Amino acid sequence: MQKTAHKTAADPKKKYSKPGSREHAQEYPGLEEKMVTKPVSGTDSYKGSGRLEGKIAVITGGDSGIGRAVAIAFAKEGADVIVSYLPEEQSDADETISVIEKTGKKAVGIPGDLGDEAFCEELIGNAFKEYGKIDVLVNNAGLQRHFEDLEEIEADDFAEIYRVNVIAPFLLTRAAARHMKPGGSVINTVSIEAYDPDFILLPYAASKGAFVALTKGLAEELIKKGIRVNAVAPGPIWSPLNTHGSPEEKMKKFGEQTKFGRPGQPIELAPVYVLLASDEASYITGEIYGVTGGEGVA
Repeated sequence: MQKTAHKTAADPKKKYSKPGSREHAQEYPGLEEKMVTKPVSGTDSYKGSGRLEGKIAVITGGDSGIGRAVAIAFAKEGADVIVSYLPEEQSDADETISVIEKTGKKAVGIPGDLGDEAFCEELIGNAFKEYGKIDVLVNNAGLQRHFEDLEEIEADDFAEIYRVNVIAPFLLTRAAARHMKPGGSVINTVSIEAYDPDFILLPYAASKGAFVALTKGLAEELIKKGIRVNAVAPGPIWSPLNTHGSPEEKMKKFGEQTKFGRPGQPIELAPVYVLLASDEASYITGEIYGVTGGEGVA
């Protein structure tokens, strides 16, 4: 009788390398194309099983990092995808769309600035025109800036960061909910910074705390329409955000403080988004899922 070969699980501490030592700072918004050590997005490794077959998903910040990994995973699970991104991120968006199209699913890129209220409405309107429905909205795009001193932080920094990180997701969710049927899902990308804020990221951390509250409040309201609202709270995840969102010396040691001794990779979050987008999560709403390298959200 032939014995079955069993796959040995990898040590999660060593599954991915510490990528920051060779990286250099970029200007905002940062491009994955220009990174020395590319994030792991699951282009080759993620295997789908039809969990999102027939669904239509809108993903903001879907060009790179966490958004790219989620977009690829959704496509491999059977969803067609709308990828939202800044015009400056066109090269990254082109790469993401190319990967999705190779899975046999459709991907539409819509560039624009989520800080513009009119674009938020336009994004959802165009997505609905393209596909005739919206099943999943992933509010993933975010704006992050770092500050060395309290006197550096201006009121405009809070205003601009909140406009992208809190107001835009609210506007997008409100617009998408008009088109969603019962069973729809909204998934927000919050952050461990909402629970354990680092002073150098204070406006960003405050915005993510507000985003947690927004998630829970919207979940309470939208479940009346049969729409679930949840969030994923990443810890230090390797993405283009790190190339301009932190000082270069901190970036080179990025994630080393976690219990894993390394940052997470975008592919390590994608399965959580897939679960929350799927019908298997039919009894989950108002929850925050931490993917933090053991740091927790509490």
